[in-house]
Amino acid sequence: MSCGNKHMNIYAGYFTDREFIESRRRALKRFINLVARHPPFSEDVLLKLFLSFSGSDVQNKLRELVQGMGDEFLTCRLATQAKDFLPADIQAQFAASRELIRNIYNSFYKLRDRAERIASRAIDNASDLLIFGKELSALGSDTTPLPSWAALNNNTWGTLKQALKGLSVEFALLADKAVQQGKQEENDVVEKLNLFLDLLQSYKDLCERHEKGVLHKHQRALHKYSMMKKQMMSATVQNKEPESVEQLESRIVEQENAILTMELRNYFSLYCLHQETQLIHIYLPLTSHILGAFVNSQIQGHKEMSKVWNELKPKLSCLFVGSSNMPTPPLSPPDGNFFSN
Repeated sequence: MSCGNKHMNIYAGYFTDREFIESRRRALKRFINLVARHPPFSEDVLLKLFLSFSGSDVQNKLRELVQGMGDEFLTCRLATQAKDFLPADIQAQFAASRELIRNIYNSFYKLRDRAERIASRAIDNASDLLIFGKELSALGSDTTPLPSWAALNNNTWGTLKQALKGLSVEFALLADKAVQQGKQEENDVVEKLNLFLDLLQSYKDLCERHEKGVLHKHQRALHKYSMMKKQMMSATVQNKEPESVEQLESRIVEQENAILTMELRNYFSLYCLHQETQLIHIYLPLTSHILGAFVNSQIQGHKEMSKVWNELKPKLSCLFVGSSNMPTPPLSPPDGNFFSN
């Protein structure tokens, strides 16, 4: 018994690993598609090397290529002019866009969840239909002898078995149609929803990086600058030594330069977010394609299964021979008639 459980655990683990690998493969495919289609990234030399290099030392090649390269703020020619491309109320627009995309993400997350369940139900339905057909075939193939006292008509069970045995083909075809519908919805609906969700999630992550990174550092720099100014005022009032005052003035100038750089980085970060917001809205029409694929899948799936059901129905006629050749099911006996004396 323990050996059987061990084999079952290995079998279950195999399918779990296979499903995990498949989910990772799909996620990687979505990531590469999003990165390769991203306007700035599509021309990036690192991406081109990653997608085209076929050697085994791709990590070393990427490391060599990235050495000496600065971040986007240092490499983008528009970085120091980003403020000129932004609307005056950029902070308000950023907050509104972030709230809108958060709501869109929440709704699409629920849509994806339901679409996954619909596709999963189609595949589960296929499994049930296949088992249903196999059980009918098993009944039809039963070779157990029929006792003479079990039926009024010896041909009844034989006729039923012959009819039931032939139905498994149609149920197998129904199962195949259900699997096709489930797989089609996984590929054309669930995967496209996942693609859009990945894009929305990356936008949310970028907003969080902006607030916890550039914006937070800028606010800390301003606070530090304010404290330095207070120290300068205190030193002036207390008539401290000129050297200490000069050092403080030098630190203030350095801090002012740092704040200026951080302000430019802050505006550049907002500029990037502005561009990403526009990219999100470019992808929004994907919604209509997803809905179209879902509706078409449902129509096609139900149409094909309806055709098989209609082809199956005439084959049931042999199960209803009629009262002259096959007895009708017995009625429930009146109360008190069982075991009457």
